Amino acid sequence: MTNLQDNYLKELKTYCWENGFTPEPTRAERLAYFAELVTKKNEKMNLISKRDVNSIIEKHVFLSAYITKYIPEKTTRFLDIGTGGGFPGIPLAIMRPDLRGVLVDSTSKKIRAVQEFIDTLKLSNVIAENDRVESERFKENYSNTFDLIVSRSSVPLIILFRYALPLIKEKAFLLAMKGGDLTLEFKKAETKYKAHIKKSTIYELAYKPTNIRNQKGKKLVLLELQK
Repeated sequence: MTNLQDNYLKELKTYCWENGFTPEPTRAERLAYFAELVTKKNEKMNLISKRDVNSIIEKHVFLSAYITKYIPEKTTRFLDIGTGGGFPGIPLAIMRPDLRGVLVDSTSKKIRAVQEFIDTLKLSNVIAENDRVESERFKENYSNTFDLIVSRSSVPLIILFRYALPLIKEKAFLLAMKGGDLTLEFKKAETKYKAHIKKSTIYELAYKPTNIRNQKGKKLVLLELQK
């Protein structure tokens, strides 16, 4: 284990311990290794913001792993829309090897990096796709496939709905990490897609020690959907 990976592992364990979240040791090590892979790749291309590199564990790896606590039972196949550098899809795949997933992004160089991470980490439960989820090819390949849609992208909820509906099974869940005030964004989505929303919950993603009162405004939207 490199010094960087070891430091990432210690930081990750601190966040997990303080928040009552205990990944298996081998999974925590893979998460730390993933953080190292992203950091090194980020020197050559922009996978995450440069200002986020020093806080990659908190802002990206820990949070992406932490939201697995909110994944509903009996989900089997997930789609990560706008995965970027592999968030939250790769941490999710590490934490939940029982789930099968597709990580999609329209930027080819990012997907090449994500595929490299998948290969290096030897993740057999996910694949990377360079495509737009709204494209006819993608919809033909993955129509009625997923029971869980996840996203950390800045795409508005109303657009995520439009993307998700052709791709989900009869019943599914949408799990979106968002920031700031969602009142208007959620209202627009609900107005247009109310018939498809069976249940909705917005969680405040507060966590110790750096976001105890959620002053950073991180939220997790969980929606139960029906066709």
